[in-house]
Amino acid sequence: MKIAVDAMGGDNAPVEIVRGALQAVAEYGVAVTLVGDEKQVRAELGNCAATDLVNVVHAPEVIEMRDHPAVAVRRKKNSSIVMATQLVKEGKADAVVSAGSTGASMTSALLSLGRIKGIDRPAIAVVLPSEKDFTLLLDIGANVDCKPHNLFQFGMMGCLYAQKILGVDNPRVGLLSNGEEETKGNEATLAAFPLLQKAGINFIGNVEGRDIFRGTAHVLVCDGFLGNIVLKTGEGLAESLFKIMKEEIAKSALAKLGIVLAGAALKGFQRRIEYTEYGGAPLLGVNGVSVICHGRSTAKAIKNAIRVAMESVDNYLVDSIRDSITFAEKKEVDCANAQGSG
Repeated sequence: MKIAVDAMGGDNAPVEIVRGALQAVAEYGVAVTLVGDEKQVRAELGNCAATDLVNVVHAPEVIEMRDHPAVAVRRKKNSSIVMATQLVKEGKADAVVSAGSTGASMTSALLSLGRIKGIDRPAIAVVLPSEKDFTLLLDIGANVDCKPHNLFQFGMMGCLYAQKILGVDNPRVGLLSNGEEETKGNEATLAAFPLLQKAGINFIGNVEGRDIFRGTAHVLVCDGFLGNIVLKTGEGLAESLFKIMKEEIAKSALAKLGIVLAGAALKGFQRRIEYTEYGGAPLLGVNGVSVICHGRSTAKAIKNAIRVAMESVDNYLVDSIRDSITFAEKKEVDCANAQGSG
């Protein structure tokens, strides 16, 4: 298996990206193709360039965070993210991983790989920690506005990802809303509710914001506007709580002693909420495996994102989504025909 990695994407590129890719090679035995400025990439590789599991493809351009994604992808054909995604299209790589511009990653995937037949819009899915295990939230930014059918498809794709990649046999799927009652929500969620009810998945109904981190649902569906707010709010809250805790601990010698005694527990807590443990967020619905990482990704996050990409390829995630959507569409047509004949 070979994973194309955008070596120039992210705040810490290419240093942390290259280090993360090398860690993945060492730990998983996967082959990686680092796409970016060859001089910079090889400088970071050092003596590791000799291994046959690491390849470098020169990309002279970089799409910056300030660039307009759609315009930049079309104009910067030789950018690292465009060329890395093109390797997947050409069959020279099995998946692409990038910590660069989310918009550019998504646009590049749509233009190069296209959508899975039957999928109207792709969705970015992110794993959030919860009291029980995790919550897979989608969409977190690919689609600001969604139609009911989009939310239905997000639920189907999220359910498959939870099953095949996260190892949950019968994942609980919820619809993020402003109340648990079926009558709560905006026009899109109200119309999506009956679609998810009939989808043949373990749909548990509406889930309120306070239940996101309780693990009420394994998969939580919403539009990208709301999902992005939830994600950024959660990140900001976690960072603020750690900062406040450190400030309070610094005020007391006894508190400092307590931290030493509780060191193992605190490290376990940090692992559970640290985004680097979960790697990247898959872009579900495109006709290929594309994993989008946090812009601040460290080597550890990149390594785990490559793991996510590998698992998606190994478990035939794209084929599973294609088959699931085809079956769901056929079921809808059969139901419509039955109602019409009745």
